[in-house]
Amino acid sequence: MSNEVKIFLIKVIVVVIAIILVINSTYNLIFASKIEPLFEILNKPRIENKIREELSRALEKDKIFYEEDRILLKKLYLKLKKEFESE
Repeated sequence: MSNEVKIFLIKVIVVVIAIILVINSTYNLIFASKIEPLFEILNKPRIENKIREELSRALEKDKIFYEEDRILLKKLYLKLKKEFESE
């Protein structure tokens, strides 16, 4: 192989490595920080476990809701019931 071909191949390899580094850096700076919160939201088992823990804690209490919340929920329930009955 001639000396010119060797130099050409080395230059091609260096350019390819530089392009890969630029693409990788761009991805990490722009997209990775925006995609990470999406993965946290979509971490379904963790969310399911958190809901189960909260339900277990709520069931251990004598009263799940405060008095104000109970009144609001009852009013909402009665209003929804009324709307469904009228249809």
